[in-house]
Amino acid sequence: MRRADLFGLSFMAPAILLSVLFFLVPVLLTGVFSFTSMSTSTGITGGAYEISQDTILRLKEDGLPAETIERLESDIYQINDAGLAAVEEKYGAKFAKEIAASLAGKTFDGRRDLERALKKLKSRPRSTRELKKAADLFKSSILNIRFDSESRFLSKLEDLNLDLTPEQTQEVTREAYTGWVWTTENYSRMASLPSTYRAAANSAVYVGFTLAFNIGFGLFLAIATFYLPSGQAAAFRTIWFLPRILPPVLYVLMWKWMTWDTGFLSTLLSFFGVPARNLMLDTAYHAWVVVVLINGFVGASMGMILFSSAIRAIPSSMLYASEVDGASRLQQVWYIILPQLRWPILFTTAYQTLSLLTSFEYIYLSTDGGPGSATNVWALYSFKIALNNYGGNLEYGYGASLAVVLVIIGILASMLYLRLFDFKTMIGKPRIEQ
Repeated sequence: MRRADLFGLSFMAPAILLSVLFFLVPVLLTGVFSFTSMSTSTGITGGAYEISQDTILRLKEDGLPAETIERLESDIYQINDAGLAAVEEKYGAKFAKEIAASLAGKTFDGRRDLERALKKLKSRPRSTRELKKAADLFKSSILNIRFDSESRFLSKLEDLNLDLTPEQTQEVTREAYTGWVWTTENYSRMASLPSTYRAAANSAVYVGFTLAFNIGFGLFLAIATFYLPSGQAAAFRTIWFLPRILPPVLYVLMWKWMTWDTGFLSTLLSFFGVPARNLMLDTAYHAWVVVVLINGFVGASMGMILFSSAIRAIPSSMLYASEVDGASRLQQVWYIILPQLRWPILFTTAYQTLSLLTSFEYIYLSTDGGPGSATNVWALYSFKIALNNYGGNLEYGYGASLAVVLVIIGILASMLYLRLFDFKTMIGKPRIEQ
């Protein structure tokens, strides 16, 4: 390798490193997490083993025998050697020996029954609270008790004398595990839930209409300002670029001030007898109009800048020659300007598509996916599943699978655009150099 190549590679190394760390690695990790059941309840590290009421319900559905279910959820207190050793350590040998002499081997269905038996002993603690603590030392039930390891959990199961078969033991252990596991259920769940299809349809509507507005209005602004005097054109471009540079919170707040039932539009229309209403959230149609306009003006401002720069790069001799030939402004736009904007239109369309697929901040700040789920697009849907849902249990694995689908859609959309705009021809050498 030549020294010049090494010199160029050294300049590229930081960019390559940043791309790997902040793009490639997160995408790969998202793909890995999408095949897990990771959530708030499981944690991101190893889990514990616990029989809860939810576990009991799942075991009933799996067909575990009713007697076994009853033993698992019952509150059992059994006088055994481990409990006697704990009593001796905490309350003395005399109390432990008296329990062993009168109650050894007995089983009680609840703590209250055991407390009654302990009250008859002469060396018992005089405090009711201490008596309850002493009774808890003989608790043999497994319900709502967390075990840090599988071996301790299985040991406790054996102490209950449940007579489980190996298959039943494996089933109980699997249902009791609170940590995450490797699974493909995220994708099957995604395919079976109507909410995912609703989010996909919403995303298609959102990207389609907003993209059309971004490109179309951006082209209109670029062409219109091109034919204006330079001073007026600069002023108009500055005004239309404001949505892009404004903070999203401030920008959306302005729209809320205009569209809410106490906002500018409702106040203005009230003078004409129109009742006040929230034009942002009263109907799904109005919500979509506002969402498309909010995002459309932001995207159109970027398209305007790119298209304006591309138009100004067109050789002026081509436009002068067309005027000499008698071409109108519309003919100049159709036969000269638009063909020269093929590459900027491809870039802007591809960039805006990927941006709209993955962005949701303006929807989140304005409608939060409402009314109902009318504007809940795929990116916002995955965000709420993984990071901000009202139920409290954040499903990291399922949210990651939704994000993976979004990445795949973005890659397919990019390939489609490259094919549609004939990217190879566009970056090829000019014919005069071939």
